[in-house]
Amino acid sequence: MSGRSKEVWGWIRYMAAAAAAVFLITQSAGLSRVSGQSMLPSLEDRDILLVNKLSRYLDEPSCGDVAIIASSTLGYRLIKRVIGVPGNVVEIRDGIVYVDSQALPELYAVGMPEDMEAQRVKPGHVFVLGDNRDPGASLDSRNPKLGQVPSGEIEGYALLRLLPWGGIAGPLD
Repeated sequence: MSGRSKEVWGWIRYMAAAAAAVFLITQSAGLSRVSGQSMLPSLEDRDILLVNKLSRYLDEPSCGDVAIIASSTLGYRLIKRVIGVPGNVVEIRDGIVYVDSQALPELYAVGMPEDMEAQRVKPGHVFVLGDNRDPGASLDSRNPKLGQVPSGEIEGYALLRLLPWGGIAGPLD
């Protein structure tokens, strides 16, 4: 092989490696911007989040995860907290969220949600709520327009808030 051929092949290998690296990075992490007040007090309008996209391939959603959802029903993205996973029974009584008859200790939530009859989370779905629980403050699984979210619509999970810098409140274990 001539010197010129080696140089061309070197550039081709370099470009292929760079393209593979960009693909892996964009498929494993990303950024998302919060829009609206539905996740107050944990997240505010215009906060920028670092998103872990890789977990959606490696693990099932867990209660307490802050998920970025590409809703096919609504046609836009939402940021909500996973409250129930398949098989859980979610209910709201007297402003308290219950999962499988256990009250959730939600220090991250504000507001007084309206009561909601118990509903079992369907296979392949999650039940999500915004942290702002006042009536009308969050379009989430309580609303029939969204309902329970297919797990496949989860694009990733918020790792941390980049701007302004800080963590994201999570559930008490």
